[in-house]
Amino acid sequence: MVVSGGGTVVQWSREAEELLGRTATEVVGQPVARVVSRTGSASALRVVSQLRGNGAASGLELRVRPLLRADDSVDWAVFQARTDSPIPSAVGAAVLGALSAQSLMGLHVLDQHLRIVRATFTTPILGDESPEQLVGRRLTDVYNLSDPAGTENLLRTVLESGAPAREPLVRVRPKHAPGPEYVFSVSAFRLDDPDGHVLGVLAVALDVTAREKVRRRVGVLRTVRDRVGHSLDLVTTCQDLVDCLVPSFADVAVVEVVDSVARGEEEPPLGPLGRDVPLRRVAARGGGARQAPAHPVGDVRSVTYPTPYAQALTDLEPRLVVLDSDAPWFAADPARAHAIRASGARVLLAAPLVLRGTVLGLLSLYRTDETDPYTEDDVQLTLDLAAHTALSIDIARRYTREHTIAVALQRGLLPAHPSSQTAVETAHLVALGDQGGGGWYDTFALPGARTALVVGDVNGQGLHAATTMGQLRTVLHSLAAFDLEPDELLARLNDATLFLAQERAARPPGDPMRRQELAAHCLYAVYDPLARACTIARAGQPPPVIAHSDGSTEQVDSSCGGPMLGSAEGPPFATTCVTLSEGDVLALGTPAILPASTPTSVLAPTPDALLQALEAWAPDRSLQELCDEVLYRLKGNTDPGDAILLLARTHTFPADHVATWPLDQDPTAAGTARIHAHRRLTDWGVDEEVGYATELIVSELVTNAVRYGSAPLSLRLIKDRFLTCEVHDTSPTTPRLRHARTIDEGGRGLFIVAQLAQNWGVRYTSDGKTVWTEQSLPTATPHPG
Repeated sequence: MVVSGGGTVVQWSREAEELLGRTATEVVGQPVARVVSRTGSASALRVVSQLRGNGAASGLELRVRPLLRADDSVDWAVFQARTDSPIPSAVGAAVLGALSAQSLMGLHVLDQHLRIVRATFTTPILGDESPEQLVGRRLTDVYNLSDPAGTENLLRTVLESGAPAREPLVRVRPKHAPGPEYVFSVSAFRLDDPDGHVLGVLAVALDVTAREKVRRRVGVLRTVRDRVGHSLDLVTTCQDLVDCLVPSFADVAVVEVVDSVARGEEEPPLGPLGRDVPLRRVAARGGGARQAPAHPVGDVRSVTYPTPYAQALTDLEPRLVVLDSDAPWFAADPARAHAIRASGARVLLAAPLVLRGTVLGLLSLYRTDETDPYTEDDVQLTLDLAAHTALSIDIARRYTREHTIAVALQRGLLPAHPSSQTAVETAHLVALGDQGGGGWYDTFALPGARTALVVGDVNGQGLHAATTMGQLRTVLHSLAAFDLEPDELLARLNDATLFLAQERAARPPGDPMRRQELAAHCLYAVYDPLARACTIARAGQPPPVIAHSDGSTEQVDSSCGGPMLGSAEGPPFATTCVTLSEGDVLALGTPAILPASTPTSVLAPTPDALLQALEAWAPDRSLQELCDEVLYRLKGNTDPGDAILLLARTHTFPADHVATWPLDQDPTAAGTARIHAHRRLTDWGVDEEVGYATELIVSELVTNAVRYGSAPLSLRLIKDRFLTCEVHDTSPTTPRLRHARTIDEGGRGLFIVAQLAQNWGVRYTSDGKTVWTEQSLPTATPHPG
């Protein structure tokens, strides 16, 4: 049989009469839907006769083939399929169903010029146009396609190559009036006659708008979950969110966070949010050039009442609002009203950021008239996005709070200003990183006009790193009081670090500190201005750099390196000694001050970048300017830890503030030493009381050296911020403080010294030992006149 494009039987063959038992007179002119019906499974579509002469139903599989008429119309030939037919009979059944207008598919038959010959399609995007009005026009003229050129090329490729196009997506909007976007899955097949001549193209369109909206929502949710929340920075978290939502889900997205939450200062407030609680605009993004923000990012202000934003924060429910130009709440918030009009926004979706009953902020999404309005399904998706974002913000808030406390603790443990000495001028640079908390520097005076320079960094971050840093800094100060050599001091500091590591390992299994390995870097240097020598020992720290007063720079020999503190095994710590001239600058830095690509192992050389930064230094510039220069050159490429740089410029110690005398090892040495001390203290104008105490100290120390020490002996007095007295001999025997009984005739020497001096100790060298004392010098009081 032959069926017209309108679905009417126009020809009925003798074979059809015999097979179905109906004459041509009974069938021709009747709608095909009255003659046959479809039944059976999807894999075997069968056509069943409705009216057979004997009243019985018969089933048979059919094939359908288009017949192009001379007037460019198309009829459809329907005939019984052979069992060995290579073409599935389901194709014919599908086309027949489309012809009867009972399918959601749209059928377009195009000629060789891609003009519509026949169409059976009903959709809102056509408006009032009927399928008959589409004949003779191109698809690109009929439909408002998002990519008309691409669709045209696709159909022409099918026409020329014969290769079908299967289900590419085509986006269409109503052509004569604003309306939502539709998505169609289009399949195109070339039409050939039995002789192989090309007749045209058959394009079948299936409306998949609902399916694509669901897929789009799922994609947005998956993207947000994959990208938002990986950073512990609150601002970055919110910025990642708006980047995910614009333009895929919103034309404009704004995230505002409760100001105290953004600063990490306190727990989020319970809902509903009070009217006086300020919000900070943390992130915003707009997809169009017309965006005119009401407030810049970083602006802090309370939400205006009554507005949809305030209502969402009051009852903690989302608000889906159509933005008419004369919305009644615009008068309450003129700034936002102006921004909304300028951006062309037509719908607002505001959702509170809530976690466990506390309010963290507000998410505001806008769509313009160029985008489909939000639906209730979009509201539910937004709530899911808001829940994930609220959890991510709370995690970042907790980290920010802990980091803020750790930084405050760390700064409280660091010296407020580096302690410059008479012969050493110091300056420092501290750039605390988000992943730091254990970096520290220190400078303090040692006996004999010497200066200790320290730079260190504890691995890890947060409060644990800061508290460990404070512990190690305290231990280092205590060890320095024993006047240990730098390598021995680091060995003792390593023992203390191992002890702290054992305490961590003994914590309960659930304690997070137990899982953090304790290790630290440290560099300890002692500068002696009288010998112009600086002794350096390192524990996993990069070697220092010297900028000489003549403009040249060099790296300190890396042989003084040793393992990081906390290493139970490894080579012992070593020292190296360098000579510094007047005006030389010694630069000590933590690993984070170096470029991230630079290895920081024990034997790693100092990077050229630090040398180049120091080479740009001029001797007449201040050390603080040099610190800034290093920061400008290196900080952009540094590790995320604490970047700390300590600079020390050496000066000549005044020669007239030092006096040294050799002494004979005989009983008269004590008297001779007192005479020398008295004369020099008088020349220095030392207070009489301090002078008398110093003479007595000198006498006791020299007497002990004569009695228990070995020749040669020497006495040295140093007038600096303290008055230092040193007696040197070559014996390694350690003097011991005794508490003599009343009837004892001796043993009170060091006891007397300890009572008269503010501090005393013993320093061992390669050629013996030095017993030293320190006394405070009274500050001159200005005359009242």
